[in-house]
Amino acid sequence: MTETDVVARAASLLKEHRASIDRLDAILVFTLAERFKHTQAVGKLKAEHDLPPSDPSREATQIARLEDLSREADLDPEFAKAFLNFIIQEVIRHHRKHQS
Repeated sequence: MTETDVVARAASLLKEHRASIDRLDAILVFTLAERFKHTQAVGKLKAEHDLPPSDPSREATQIARLEDLSREADLDPEFAKAFLNFIIQEVIRHHRKHQS
């Protein structure tokens, strides 16, 4: 195999990986949008029933669950935990807006 063939093959593989990354990024965006539709409905429900915007027990359970899932998926559990904490804080921020 010539150097040109090796470079061409690498370029082809790079293009395939990037196409997969682009598809997965789209899936992440649409999945997060769907998740936030549900959390916004929860926020409205909490506001209607004067429930607190945060549920520390549920949050802890979800974080532990996500850490377990991340280990199964061979994803760094600390990254998964930080990611979910970021999402939870955004959800709480939305819930507080409903209570204002």
